[in-house]
Amino acid sequence: MKATQTLHDLGQSIWLDNITRDLLDSGTLKRYIDEWSVTGLTSNPTIFDHAIKNSSSYDVAIREKVSEGKSGEALFFELALEDITRAAALFRPIHGRTDGVDGWVSLEVSPLLAYDPAGSLAAARSLHTRGGQPNLFIKIPGTKAGLPAIEEAIFAGIPVNVTLLFSREQYLAAADAYLRGVERRIARGLAPNVGSVASIFVSRWDVAATGKAPESLRGKLGIAIAGRTYKAYRELLASSRWQSALNFGARPQRLLWASTGTKDPKASDLLYVNALTAPFTVNTMPDNTLQALADHGETGAVLPADGGDCEQVLAQFAGAGIDVDALAARLQDEGARSFVQSWNELLAVIESKSAALKKATAG
Repeated sequence: MKATQTLHDLGQSIWLDNITRDLLDSGTLKRYIDEWSVTGLTSNPTIFDHAIKNSSSYDVAIREKVSEGKSGEALFFELALEDITRAAALFRPIHGRTDGVDGWVSLEVSPLLAYDPAGSLAAARSLHTRGGQPNLFIKIPGTKAGLPAIEEAIFAGIPVNVTLLFSREQYLAAADAYLRGVERRIARGLAPNVGSVASIFVSRWDVAATGKAPESLRGKLGIAIAGRTYKAYRELLASSRWQSALNFGARPQRLLWASTGTKDPKASDLLYVNALTAPFTVNTMPDNTLQALADHGETGAVLPADGGDCEQVLAQFAGAGIDVDALAARLQDEGARSFVQSWNELLAVIESKSAALKKATAG
């Protein structure tokens, strides 16, 4: 049995952290679903930037949309929604079979809105309506400014993938925003089963800690942070607050491991997959990590509900002078700025391609 199937059978969902028109047109995504137990998909501005920049698959659609007078952000979201809705259709059977627990795809609001709650909420409403799919998550960054938008989106019945979370504290703040939205729905007599995941970014911790801690701690910070967050997740699900919401028909917000591709060439290509095997979580993997898991993966031990040795490891990092709270804030800020940069590059690519295609058509 492939490790992908074993991981799935243990109760962890495998999602692909990528989408391109080539993946859809070639049937590769369908093969991942059928053969490698992939049950969902995530996207972000960087993924779409690379997809459009490095492929001619979008040229015909861009040419058509330019001829209709579309440009910039409006043109991009039409392209993205075409891809996302096609992917959503592939995952619909899984979404139905799991009663909405799994089978989701994700599309992010403009990263320019990371610190604009009203703008994030308006964009989430618009994209959710335009997507028209029951298994579409709208990604909203879990920044302090994003938390009100998350609560309001959940209250409005919009499924949310909370992105750019880096620590236990950031996760708990996002989970609280989700729960407030659910509790407000319960108080209004509305159905409280609005889907959501909370995405913890893992590998960026180890990139940030490189050269700042003893070699014996190499590759351990992200896993320790994830373990600490997992403990908080399990405790929250067992809390009286959550038990009360569940009794009204609420759906738990699942914890999702993001940024699980190994960045360190000296480390295992499945470092974070093996360390973060945990039931009722999601691991969203880039293609090369998914392929490695299918090719030579072996599932690791199940992550203990108490996070294992995470606190001992984090104490060692503290002893080496690493302030994880300050670093979490920095990583979230850098992540938001990185997505803005990718967004600007994406729009520049679309503008350049639009101009070139328009010129070729005129010629």
